Amino acid sequence: MGAPQASEPGERGRFTVLIPARLASTRLPDKPLADIAGKPMVVRVAERAAASGAARVVVAADSPRIVDACAAHGVQAILTRDDHASGSDRLAQACEILGLDGDDRVVNVQGDEPLIDPALVRRCAELLDEQPDCPVSTAAHPITEWMDFENPNVVKVVVDAAGRALYFTRAPVPWDRDGRARGERQLPDPAPLRHLGLYGYRAGYLRRFPALTPAPLERCEALEQLRVLWHGDRIVVHRAARAPGPGVDTPEDLARVRAIWAGRGVS
Repeated sequence: MGAPQASEPGERGRFTVLIPARLASTRLPDKPLADIAGKPMVVRVAERAAASGAARVVVAADSPRIVDACAAHGVQAILTRDDHASGSDRLAQACEILGLDGDDRVVNVQGDEPLIDPALVRRCAELLDEQPDCPVSTAAHPITEWMDFENPNVVKVVVDAAGRALYFTRAPVPWDRDGRARGERQLPDPAPLRHLGLYGYRAGYLRRFPALTPAPLERCEALEQLRVLWHGDRIVVHRAARAPGPGVDTPEDLARVRAIWAGRGVS
């Protein structure tokens, strides 16, 4: 997979995908290198991201082993520091290495999402063109199961009339006051939205983000995106029709993704 030329600064419609990849994982050691149908998982992610029409797809790795694995499959990868506290810090360094700044569009695709929908990646980039007052974009989909609504590991987002995020939380929101008072266990209307860990950024903002003071709400909820709202900036949210394919956090997740890949293929 050759690497297209970088986009001109601020050129509408062109964007770069950055894929942070960290070798250490407590639940699945060497996760980015896990084999999926003959290729490392991070390579499968890069291939899906390239199908979005990105001008460039780059893996931001913390280990030469990941860089070498990507190179063996024609995927561009750069080596970043191995002591970054968060993925945002790694992406900020990647922007600096690649010379991305100002209004350049960057989409952050997680390295453990080998079934990511390329159209969803592209949509996060397009939103930055459509909402010039928002330095960040992301995605969500309607929650359809009560157990997901109450699960604190499922992050919810509430949006305004223009689709901009009002708040992200692990709590079950919106809270159906009257329904709860009647003891009902049904999903509220409007439908709650599950936040997806996919982000678009203006590169200049992404480079500045690690220097912003962490927000008290961010520490409370353990949700880094709340720092954006705390400092008065906006996040525009794409509402996807359905949930994406499963990501990979555990050996069980990896087995599930391998079965999906083997059972029906991924185009």
